[in-house]
Amino acid sequence: MSFKTSELSDIEVYETSRSGNRLSKLNLKNNTEANNIPTISLQPNIQFQEILGFGGAFTQASAYLYKQLSPKNQSMIMQDYFGEEGSNYSFTRTHMGSCDFSTENYSYSEVPNDIDLSHFSIKRDMDELIPMIKDAQDISKSGFKIISSAWTAPTWMKDNNHLIDGRLKDEYRKVWAKYFSKYTHAYKKEGIDIWGFTVINEPHGNGSNWESMLFTPQEMNTFVKNFLGPELANEGLGYIKILGYDQNRMELPLWVDEFYKDAPNEYIDGLAIHWYDSTDNSFTKELKYAHHQAPNKLLIQTEACIDSQIPSTNDDWYWQTDATDWGYHWRNEEMKYLHPKYAPVSRYTKDIINCMNNWVNGWIDWNLILDFDGGPNWAENWCGAPILVDVLSQTVYKTPIYYVLKHFSKYVLPGSYRIGFENDTDLLVTAFKNTDNSIVVIVFNENKNSSKFKLNLKNRFKEVTIDGESIQTIIFRDKND
Repeated sequence: MSFKTSELSDIEVYETSRSGNRLSKLNLKNNTEANNIPTISLQPNIQFQEILGFGGAFTQASAYLYKQLSPKNQSMIMQDYFGEEGSNYSFTRTHMGSCDFSTENYSYSEVPNDIDLSHFSIKRDMDELIPMIKDAQDISKSGFKIISSAWTAPTWMKDNNHLIDGRLKDEYRKVWAKYFSKYTHAYKKEGIDIWGFTVINEPHGNGSNWESMLFTPQEMNTFVKNFLGPELANEGLGYIKILGYDQNRMELPLWVDEFYKDAPNEYIDGLAIHWYDSTDNSFTKELKYAHHQAPNKLLIQTEACIDSQIPSTNDDWYWQTDATDWGYHWRNEEMKYLHPKYAPVSRYTKDIINCMNNWVNGWIDWNLILDFDGGPNWAENWCGAPILVDVLSQTVYKTPIYYVLKHFSKYVLPGSYRIGFENDTDLLVTAFKNTDNSIVVIVFNENKNSSKFKLNLKNRFKEVTIDGESIQTIIFRDKND
């Protein structure tokens, strides 16, 4: 059987590269008879986890900037993120109360000892955050899920009477659970449905730098089992997903063991994770452990960013091994090896692919937009975002990270499944099957030199060339499948 007569058809290839492609559609050449190039063989009948989607976070910082943009720029950004021709984001996050990427510190219940929450109010969100979410809803044809995360309870519920650190007082656990349902009803009244909650952002804390509230695995499990789960159920909100943990992957097994092993918590739908423990380690062993201990539970990546770094407005910077993260600067000496300098494009692409290949159901970036200084941020915790803006000049800059995320979010749709493959190349690969039976393959070439490979689907082939330092999304809409 000749290579040419068994060629795959109806293929589209899109590439983002250091050399200048930005999700550019490539014209594939006719195949030659060459059979000695490495092969990626797709196995669409072998299916793994369902994919819920990809996206980013609505934060007060992003909404503050968004409000100051011209209507034209607002519309462009919404189309870029939520339009079908844009990134088509399907999975998002927001914060319940203030966080580090807020312009002020606040909660929705600031009257001390208001145990019936009669003074509960989301008025702080009405001017900026909620309008931004509603604009996204107006653009998105398929809709998107929202996970909401609290950084802390109101100060009067905590043992240190402070927004930073401290623990929830036992006597306020029922009130704190009611806070979640009050929030849900208030947002629903504004036309915004909450798909899921994480119980608290970063329960280990953040070095006492911004809003936080500490939980042990046991404390969080008890709160979900005895307070939050029953409260949502009693309020007719039992459909809302509850995700535990919501911090870095290195300690994920501790939370897996608490929530799943001995007495599984009926109210917990899965665990949430961040990527900040390491610059170049996706902790795939820990991800596999979480899945195998609870195969029917969700595993959601809820936050990632170029952190502790004022972002660049130079496209090539994102491909250079020049960025640093928080651990590079101040983590203890024995752990600094986990934080080498890195190329942002490589860090994002490799982490998303490694997460997908190790049972993660969805991947959410951090702020949708920030300014050219990596803010605004009351805690001066600067970081990058896929889209950067300057409100004075009304400049909007889509970084290469924007295109990296779009390679996944535009083409790997909610309800798709990761599928099997065999990879003889030195390229990083993942693959999916959408509900319309289209197959999506994402390939990353971190090497400086271009590479040729063959795609094999049921003994039909296509030869593809990928540029050096580039990411490709390949879509099959073959009528024979």
